[in-house]
Amino acid sequence: MVATPIGNLEDISPRAVRILGEVDLIACEDTRHTRKLLDRYSISKPLISYHEHNEQPRSAELLADLQAGKNIALVSDAGTPLIADPGYRLVEQARQRGIVVVPLPGPCAFIAALSASGLPTDSFLFHGFLPPKQGQRRKLLEELKTLEVTLVFYEAPHRILETLEDIAATLGERRVVLARELTKIHEEFLRGTPGELRAALVERPSIKGEFTVMVARGELPTSDDTPLDAAVEKLIESGIPRMEALKTVARQRGLSKRDVYKKLHQD
Repeated sequence: MVATPIGNLEDISPRAVRILGEVDLIACEDTRHTRKLLDRYSISKPLISYHEHNEQPRSAELLADLQAGKNIALVSDAGTPLIADPGYRLVEQARQRGIVVVPLPGPCAFIAALSASGLPTDSFLFHGFLPPKQGQRRKLLEELKTLEVTLVFYEAPHRILETLEDIAATLGERRVVLARELTKIHEEFLRGTPGELRAALVERPSIKGEFTVMVARGELPTSDDTPLDAAVEKLIESGIPRMEALKTVARQRGLSKRDVYKKLHQD
C-alpha cells in the first residue's frame, strides 16, 4: 500500500520510490496518471488498472498473482490507498489468505488540510465523500450534528455550493474551512460560515479542484431540567408549530426528534 503525492510530485518518500522500483506489478486507478509519477523517478514497471468499476474481478486477478509469489504495489491517483478510494476488498481477501500487507505511509489530503485548517484536531470524524443526493446528504449531516468533533468531508467542485447550503440548513452557521488544490501552485484555504463561503464561490467564474470540507464542532446542548412536555408546550404557546417545537427541543437537548416524540407519548 504505497502513498503517493496529492499534487506536488516531490512529496514522495525515498522508501516509496524504492518499493515502486522493486515490485513486479503496480495496481493503480489510472495508468496514465501513475505513469507520469513513475517517469518523474525513472521507474519502469508494468501497470494494471484497479478502480471502483473493476475492483471485484481485478481483485481476483491480483490475488492470484500474489499467491503465485509476485510483489504488488497498490497506489491511488493521489494520497494514501483506500482513503475514500477502492482497495478494501483486495486487502481483506489478502489478509484472509495469509498474504503480507505492508503500508507505506505518506501524503493524505484530509490530514494535510486538517493540519493547516486552524480547527480543533484533537478529535475529528472523516466521512469521505458526502452522498450526491441532497436528501441523503442532509439526513447524514443531521445524524452527525450532535457529535462533539470536527467534521471532515471530501466534495466535488460541481456539488460544493449545494453542500454548503445543506451544512447551513442542518448544522447552522458554524465555522467552515475549505481546502483545495493542496500542495499545488494554486493551493487555497477559505474560511468563514457556510453562507459566507458560498457567496464567495458564487462570485467566481468557475469552481475547480476537489474540496476538503472541514466543519467546526457545534456548541454542546445546554442542560435543561424542564420536563420535555412543558418545554414543547411553552414553544407552542409562543406560536411555534408543534413539529417545529419538537425539533427545537430535540436540538437543544441533543436528542433526535423521534426520541422526543417517543418520550412524550410514553409519559
